[in-house]
Order: sequence, then C-alpha cells, then structure tokens
Amino acid sequence: MSNPLDALEAAMLRLVTERGPGGTISPTDAARAVGGDHPDGWGPLMQPARKIAVRLMKEGRLVITRKGKPVDPDDFRGVYRLRLPEGGNGQ
Repeated sequence: MSNPLDALEAAMLRLVTERGPGGTISPTDAARAVGGDHPDGWGPLMQPARKIAVRLMKEGRLVITRKGKPVDPDDFRGVYRLRLPEGGNGQ
C-alpha cells in the first residue's frame, strides 16, 4: 500500500476491529501505525486521520466518540476516539 492515506484508513479499521466491540482507539494509534513513533512521522497524519474518520463514520464503518458518546461528524472538537459501530465490523 503505497498511498499513506490508504494505509491510514486500513490501519484505523484494522485497529478498531482488533479492539473488538466496545473497544476504542485513538486516531494517534492509527497515525503511529503508519508514520512510526516519532512525531515527525505521525504528526502530519493527524489532520488526514480526522478527515478519514469523518468519512468512515458517514459511511457507517466506524463511530467517532468524545467522552464515550458518539459525536456529530460535521461538528466536533477536541480529543476523540474511534470504535466499531454497534453490531458492525468496519468492513
């Protein structure tokens, strides 16, 4: 997978699937999986990660949460986490 955005989306879906129902990941987890542990590698992926997460939520493939509650994908701020939709597998 040569496109880092495709790799980021794949990492996001793989990580939430590995966490299983009710488990969450930070978008940083996916960015680090693609960009490595140094902030120069994963930092630039954080804005694209947010855009990918919003698109995947609108597609029903994952849920963006803040303080444990699903957010409006078009209007959320601050720290957020990602999880599978109820009864979903992210695929």
